[in-house]
Amino acid sequence: MPTDPKREIERRIRGAEAALVALSHRVHGHPELAFEEVRASAWVAEELSGAGFDVEHGCYGLPTAVRARVGSGPVHVAVCAEYDALPDIGHACGHNVIAAAAVGAGLGLAALADDLGLTVTVLGTPAEEGGGGKVLMLERGAFDGLDAAMMVHPAAVEMAAMPGSAVSRFDVTYRGTPAHAGAYPERGVNAADAMTVAQVAIGLLRQQTTGTDRIQGIVTEAGSASNVIPDVSRGHWNVRTETLEALAPLMERVRRCFEAGALATGCELSTVPAGPDYADMRPDPALLALYRANAEALGRSFPELPGGAAVGAATDMGNVSHAVPAIHPMLGLDCAPAVNHQPEFTAACVTPAADRAVVEGALAMAWTAADLADGRQGSDG
Repeated sequence: MPTDPKREIERRIRGAEAALVALSHRVHGHPELAFEEVRASAWVAEELSGAGFDVEHGCYGLPTAVRARVGSGPVHVAVCAEYDALPDIGHACGHNVIAAAAVGAGLGLAALADDLGLTVTVLGTPAEEGGGGKVLMLERGAFDGLDAAMMVHPAAVEMAAMPGSAVSRFDVTYRGTPAHAGAYPERGVNAADAMTVAQVAIGLLRQQTTGTDRIQGIVTEAGSASNVIPDVSRGHWNVRTETLEALAPLMERVRRCFEAGALATGCELSTVPAGPDYADMRPDPALLALYRANAEALGRSFPELPGGAAVGAATDMGNVSHAVPAIHPMLGLDCAPAVNHQPEFTAACVTPAADRAVVEGALAMAWTAADLADGRQGSDG
């Protein structure tokens, strides 16, 4: 083993910088939606296969999932790659950066894994944007036997720990009866009215929810002609709160709002989950301390955020963090006021700051894995 493993890891990652940045830009330039990441998952698999990983593409019952493994050491670390995009605005959450940084961490560790006492798995995890790819992979054994799981995620500002909330997503449909809105309105049962009643009830409910609760929705269908009583209305809704334990009682209150719409109008109501619930993110303190020290050694800093970090976006990495020690740091791109899920952030994810985040995120994760293995071996001795 090299006398300074971290320097050797850095040499290998910086030597692959051009390829990693090219991968990030390629994924960014060909955005694919949840469970449809055919090209991105193939590109991740190809990069790792060429570096000596044992690669399986299309695993855990998911055609766009990837598992790439190298080494046989006693400390087993997984690095997660995401690569799905958002509808219409592409990689406005920077999953191209996530994928390339995960590949970079794998490349940095591959040749040294056995000497370091590591087994390294890079997991390509589809459908983070609502589909819950990691939740499905967790249920199917992808995270079994791990000592740690990690990933990095771009944001407007640097954060060691993402303030991840718990979220439930569901689709709502009301069905009524159509009728001529001018001649026979009394014969109609208005499904659009049912959705309106529910939205008013939710607006009033917000007075009694906590400051960290979020109830968000869009109406996707509410009629097609102004002179026809709408017989169908549909919407997609998210309910967020601080913890998984607090999610169920809040969801029950929201369901009653939708039931009120059905009761008031006489419509039939149906609700269908739009994917698995996401748990709140619970970063492992020891792993987080290692990562933060390594990121700071690279010159990255973690500013104090005004108002703290009471609630944030949700991630299926939260479910992983309830099962194994995990971290989900945020890499600042210095792009404020542009923030995640805006078109301006899409553009920020292929800037020099984003390219630097790919390399330094890979380095910080790889160094953290090496530190973890060194610490475990030291405690065993």
